[in-house]
Amino acid sequence: MAPSVLQNGGFILGLVGAAALIAATVMNKWSVKDRQGDLLTSVYTYKGLWKNCETASAGLTECRPLYGLLGFSGTFQAVRALMIVGVVLSVLGVVISIFSLACLTMNSMADTTKAKMSLTAGIMFLIGGVCGIAGAAIYANQIVASFRMSTNQPNYGGGFGDNMQGGGMPRYTFGPALFVAWIGGGILLIAGILKSLAFKGMVKDEKTHYPGVAYKPQSHATTEGGKKDQNYV
Repeated sequence: MAPSVLQNGGFILGLVGAAALIAATVMNKWSVKDRQGDLLTSVYTYKGLWKNCETASAGLTECRPLYGLLGFSGTFQAVRALMIVGVVLSVLGVVISIFSLACLTMNSMADTTKAKMSLTAGIMFLIGGVCGIAGAAIYANQIVASFRMSTNQPNYGGGFGDNMQGGGMPRYTFGPALFVAWIGGGILLIAGILKSLAFKGMVKDEKTHYPGVAYKPQSHATTEGGKKDQNYV
């Protein structure tokens, strides 16, 4: 496959993956209330990385921002950090990918530089994808642990990302933001692989088409007497 096709494909997938990771990070539905057995008049609650929200049966929604750093567990803060790092790296990878595209001509930029930029963008996509998948996986693992504990202990309260415990709070299950983060991270991994393969192809093509020095024999001219003219070039 041509390096330009790999580059363009990696750029498009990287753009989609970065958008998905950003959307997942800002979404409020990382964990949603398990509504099995709920009444129609029950309050629907869901949680994100930055806000906890409640929706009443009348349709009114109220969100409480999650301020501060000391009121939450280290695991919850780690998930936040992983998602932020994944977003930053994926966005930087998209920016670098734009300048490394073969169809974009820039003055005094060698093909070797574009190849290195393509590899750099690919590495950023790979790390960003791993961060997004890891962050969602850690959050999902905490939801599973909280769900099992609330099932075995009905009086247990406090879900992941909540700094309050007690009171028999409801059980939570996976929210759509987790799946968006997993999909975005997977797309970023594929984009990183394509960009890395593009780098390999660009370097190979450059070595194959390396310009050589053509040898031209020196021309000699003769005078009327048959002697070589030494001043002739």
